[in-house]
Amino acid sequence: MRGLVCLDMDRVLVDHLSTWQFVYDRLGINNDESFDLYNQGLLDEWDWIKLDIALIKNSWRDQHGSEITDADLRACMEGMPMMKNCQLLIQSLLDDNHHIAIVSGGLQQTARDIACMFPSEKKWQRRWGGIDRHTSSKLANGYDTRLHVFTNGWTTDSGQTDGSLLVQDYGRYQVQMDGKGSLVRMLSRRLDVDPKHVIAVGDSAGDIGMFEEAAHAICFNPWDERPIAHADEVIHEKDLAIVLQSCRTFFSGQGGNQ
Repeated sequence: MRGLVCLDMDRVLVDHLSTWQFVYDRLGINNDESFDLYNQGLLDEWDWIKLDIALIKNSWRDQHGSEITDADLRACMEGMPMMKNCQLLIQSLLDDNHHIAIVSGGLQQTARDIACMFPSEKKWQRRWGGIDRHTSSKLANGYDTRLHVFTNGWTTDSGQTDGSLLVQDYGRYQVQMDGKGSLVRMLSRRLDVDPKHVIAVGDSAGDIGMFEEAAHAICFNPWDERPIAHADEVIHEKDLAIVLQSCRTFFSGQGGNQ
């Protein structure tokens, strides 16, 4: 039996409020205005991402007197703090022959950096849930990743990323806040994984959709109380080795690998 483990990124794989916030901190800015508008229902997610991209671009222009490039924005994300035992969790589940997906509204570069730590034996090719060629060439010797990656973030002026291209005004909008469940459902169908063998790990109300599609939902490092009612297990300690133990216990009960 192969299972599917779907992982949120911000505050789960990444030990920071969010990957977006990490960039804001680097630039000395905040997105309080757009965040408040979104919470008041005056801004949809697509426009929220575009406003946040504009905030980043304007800040870079003011500070450096030039337009921000793909390489500049990638550099703003260097040093992202990872959650304790992040690599152990993913590698161990892969060793147990399970599928792993990152499903997050966070910025794509960190998710791709994580994914490149687990290269497959296949050369890079464009695919649904894959990584970009530039990241593959730089971090995975031109190979694909064993992970499936779904995130938000930025795009470049040609749709490609070679480092020198300018960041577009339009953001990358692949994961809807309330649409993670549909991604989990589509992924499990494509991978031919029985829904009874799906685990979801998240921390916030945005992960409730994933929880509803999972046979075992783990609320890790909860942001607030809202997702807890939808979880089968709550883990407050910031150590992904505990999540690994929970996953293995669940799969063992389903007849999976130890």
